[in-house]
Order: sequence, then structure tokens, then C-alpha cells
Amino acid sequence: MHQDSTPASADAGEGSMDLEAVREISQAISAAHLFIYLAPETAQEAAALGVTERGPAYLAFRSAAMGAVPWQVTLAAFYNFSPRAVRAMDGVWDAAPPARWQDARFRAAGRAMRRVGVRLTDGELAEARSLLDPVVAGADYAGKVLAAANASVALPADPLVALWQQITVVREWRGDAHSVVLADNGLGPCDCLVLHTAMGRLPIALARTTRQWNDEEWAAATQRLVARGWLHAA
Repeated sequence: MHQDSTPASADAGEGSMDLEAVREISQAISAAHLFIYLAPETAQEAAALGVTERGPAYLAFRSAAMGAVPWQVTLAAFYNFSPRAVRAMDGVWDAAPPARWQDARFRAAGRAMRRVGVRLTDGELAEARSLLDPVVAGADYAGKVLAAANASVALPADPLVALWQQITVVREWRGDAHSVVLADNGLGPCDCLVLHTAMGRLPIALARTTRQWNDEEWAAATQRLVARGWLHAA
């Protein structure tokens, strides 16, 4: 999590990094990946597989790389969703197996990018892959379940979509790393969401609607954060 007191760069010798550059790269990776959950092509592809509800479709598309896991595994991997939110995906593998969801996701990504005019030359694609591929190949995947699953997916023949999938691996690695840090600090699924909204980075209404924590659970998480001194009582 960003802290305004953190210096934009460190000059303490070997191993230092420009943290502002890290944030910029993180934002660019997220922007290049996250459209997939909002593009109409994604909803169209899900409907073609027989799922028209946005929540179950999102859960199926994002967890398809892990295979036909039960919803409880997806819940563990996604971290900040409530059980009632993720339980809604029960049955999506009956509508279509994970491989078909993954293929549909690739189709949606390609269609959406070309609809809005994403055009990269062969040289630009090669340059981007030269930066991303070593990162994906050399990453430490211990505890990074979604990233590891996506790294195991065979890249599609479409070079633009293949680039997007490599970006997806990096994006999921970042999210998985967050989960490891949250768990290590005893910051539970609802607690971390309350803290996120308190920082003003995520609208409470959106967080509550998509993650489906009820009033009692939200209040209890808030009180735990106040007791730890991580949140002001007001």
C-alpha cells in the first residue's frame, strides 16, 4: 500500500529502486489487464457459454487458469471476497469446462482490443515480449497461485492476445503478493477491504456490492482495525 511518507527513490546502495517507477509500472500493468472484466465482449462470450450473470462469469473467467477447482479454492485465491460472493460460481464448470472459459477470455480480449484500435507493430510486440517474458520465466511463484496458474496456460497464437496473457501473469503475481503480505500480517479478507476503502482508493459501495460482506461483518472488521490502531474510530 502506498504511503505518502515513502521516498520516491532510495539511494542506499545496491538493491535500491525507484518506487515511483514501480508504481507507474504497476498502474500500467493493471490498466492493460483490467479492461477484460468490463468490456462488453467478455459478457458476450460468457453468455455464449450459458452464463449471463456478471459475478459468476467474472469468477469463472479469472479462475479458469486453475482448472475445474471448487468455489472454495477460488475463494482462497481471490482473498478479499466473501464466501457468499464466490459461492455464486458453483456450477460454472457444468456450463463449460475451464479450457473453454479460457479460450473465450482470449477471444474477448482480442476482440475488445481490436475494437478500440489497439495496433502494435511486430517490432513493438517483440520489444514488449522481450521485457515481459524474462519476468514471467524467472518469477518466484511460491504462494502465487493465480500467477502460477496463468503462467502455465499455453499462449494463444494471436501475438497481441499472447502479450496480454503475459501481462496478466504479472498482474496476478502482484495481487498474489498482496495476499501473502496481508495473511502474514493477520489482515483478513474483510479487514483489508475496509482498509482499502478507508484510504479512498475504492468506493465502499463497489466494494460491498462485488465482495458481498454484510453489515455485521463489515462493522466487525472495522472494529478490529480500530483496535489495532490501523483505523481511526471516526
